[in-house]
Amino acid sequence: MSDELLRLTVLGCATPYPSVDNPCSGYLVSSGDTRIWVDAGSGTLGPLQRHVRLDELDAIWISHLHADHSADLLTAYYGALYADIRLAAPIPLYGPPGIADRLAGFLTNTPARSPIESAFAVTELHDGHQATIGSLRLTSRAVAHGVPAFAVRIEAAGGSLVYSGDTAPCTNLTELAEGCDVLLCEAESAQAPTEGEQVHHTPEDTGDTAVAARAGRLIVTHVGRFLTPEQAVARASARFDGSVDYAAPGTTFSVG
Repeated sequence: MSDELLRLTVLGCATPYPSVDNPCSGYLVSSGDTRIWVDAGSGTLGPLQRHVRLDELDAIWISHLHADHSADLLTAYYGALYADIRLAAPIPLYGPPGIADRLAGFLTNTPARSPIESAFAVTELHDGHQATIGSLRLTSRAVAHGVPAFAVRIEAAGGSLVYSGDTAPCTNLTELAEGCDVLLCEAESAQAPTEGEQVHHTPEDTGDTAVAARAGRLIVTHVGRFLTPEQAVARASARFDGSVDYAAPGTTFSVG
């Protein structure tokens, strides 16, 4: 692996729809010449282009198929095939089972299925999936969100980043994040549900997951609209005594 610094750039983290100054979930993870678009939520393709063109991406990784994490794949498809981009090869796309057919279902307008595979070289994720992309090593684990959903650990020679995607606290996420330098963890819920299935972290859960995983640093993201970022950070900090930050859009964090 390269010894280049691992960097996380926040394209957006709003949920469940963009705000005027914050797209939905999307991140650029880079090290040296390797660049991966992690989640493609509504509005993230715009700020992505401040840093990298579509044809310069090494891969796209999608945690799950809710629109606030994947909708900009639809516009990326048109950009990749029908505009000023000339792909040397389809962009590697890692995502939950059924992602290609889901995209085709939205994009097909004639009896012929839209050529999704001309834009994206699709690999379906499974629990424990591993991939090497440029100088980065990715390990994906299935997590608890009520739909097929995954978290990912991204490792470079100089650091490790774990992104929760959307999930309730679960063993797979804690195991994946063991000893990581940075845990980027969602804090959607203002409070845990009193009944029914839990599918998100509260800020307290986020802090607890960071403690259980012995993470070096916590970045709180995907903060629900009934919380302010400051509230989410304060509540997570009450459980985790390491560094806690908010994934403010436009911010770049160094990892490791």
